[in-house]
Amino acid sequence: MVQLIAQKTAIRTTVYSNAAGRYEFPKLEPGTYTLRIAQPREFHPYVKENVTIDGPTPLQDITLSRLTSGELLPHLPEIAAQMTGSEWLASLSGTGDEKKLLTTNCNWCHSYQQIFRNRYDEDGWGKIVNRMTKGAGSPLINMRPSGRFNDADTARLVKWLATVRGPDAKDPPFVTLPRPQGRQTRVVVTEYELPRLELATHDVVGDSKGNIWYSPHRSSYIGRLDPRTGAVREFQIPRESADVLPGTHWIQVDRDDVVWGTENWGHNIYRLDPKTGDFKRIPWKVSEPVNSPAVGNVAFDPDGFLWRARDKKVAKVDALTGKEVTSFVLKKFAGTYGSAMSKDGRYFGGGAWPRDGLVVVDSKTAEVFEPDTSPNSGPARGEFDPQGNYWAGGRGGMLVKFDTGEKRIFEYRLPTPYASLYSAQVDKNGEVWAGEMHAGRYARFNPKTGQWTEYVLLRDDRPGNLDRQFHRSRDRLVRGSRGLDRAHSAAGVASAFAVKPTRVGWAA
Repeated sequence: MVQLIAQKTAIRTTVYSNAAGRYEFPKLEPGTYTLRIAQPREFHPYVKENVTIDGPTPLQDITLSRLTSGELLPHLPEIAAQMTGSEWLASLSGTGDEKKLLTTNCNWCHSYQQIFRNRYDEDGWGKIVNRMTKGAGSPLINMRPSGRFNDADTARLVKWLATVRGPDAKDPPFVTLPRPQGRQTRVVVTEYELPRLELATHDVVGDSKGNIWYSPHRSSYIGRLDPRTGAVREFQIPRESADVLPGTHWIQVDRDDVVWGTENWGHNIYRLDPKTGDFKRIPWKVSEPVNSPAVGNVAFDPDGFLWRARDKKVAKVDALTGKEVTSFVLKKFAGTYGSAMSKDGRYFGGGAWPRDGLVVVDSKTAEVFEPDTSPNSGPARGEFDPQGNYWAGGRGGMLVKFDTGEKRIFEYRLPTPYASLYSAQVDKNGEVWAGEMHAGRYARFNPKTGQWTEYVLLRDDRPGNLDRQFHRSRDRLVRGSRGLDRAHSAAGVASAFAVKPTRVGWAA
């Protein structure tokens, strides 16, 4: 990964060398840059300051020296900061069953690095696991009597954590996933600095002018990024009250470029017109207490109505009032985590919550489908492909499809171990894209051929940032350019990833 950082804007552009070590950057704004190798891992860092770029500038050859001659990497702080959660789990001792307890129950809101860079004895890990599994949502304010585990599984997880990350546990050498090769290297990644602390950016969406809107999960601000310049404008969402946490979960821009968002902790949906500043908050009636997650993800149909699934029904809702227009009763599942509508407004789809299954409703025929999916597949969010089939990203590392023609489930497991999906999006060609949580990759799946392509993403491994990998001074938006026709997003608690439409040269 060869990277240029613009001194003027702090925009970071990264390309990937080919098998011959050659690489090519897209056209960049003339100016002064820092040239560096991103994520050097087994190599010593390489940084060259004050590189002048003015047109097609040839760059000097870069020669790297290895840190070690061995296959496994030493457990050094600068190496640990570059490891993904998948690589941590591959490196730590323990059974597959013990690791699966973690990957199916602790993979939603933060990185595994936040777990494994700590050391506690069994009592300490027990207190942490109790808090994390019984806290209602990521704020951990409201506690529940029961958690995600039974007592036996809780004890097994705590014992394993105390064994591999206890006060006297040895640091393991690191097993690494392969570097990108072939088709994986034909991508350009652009990173943008965001201006506010601890945003916890969650969703991204494009507007009609090519701007990218992002929703912070912990802030009363939403932002609009101009990817052409890197400029960000923020819009403040009025606080509901001092007792209600701020934060936007789902975000959407309608055909008039009006921005809609859900307040997961305050249980509202809001409408903001950026041109006039007009703001409207619509409370939704839910049973959960304030500051516990609710509302979450909804979906617009072509007529401007919102759709959601909860309380054992799929409901069509007036967006401006929150009042139910019509509904479809669910027999098996209480609701869904994700919500999506087909482009023709015929189908609603979502991942069953908190079960392993899907909910798909045909609003034309009133048919309701509630198929089970494989154990611990955990379908979360997704959308419909051009043929009307629903695709969902599974937290258990499974890409799940409901074929509306055959009325059956198809499942495709990720090629990277210990990885998790949160959402899935489909492009106009029918290829499915999904961000791999804990694996540092963005997956592309071709249903016609069964081919997976995993694009390796970056970590903020620059000098001075290594020890605050998950306590960064700023959040980032990441754009991967490869000639797509639309924006795609994958949730992450510290950053949001987007594949944005641009036609630029591949990495040579």
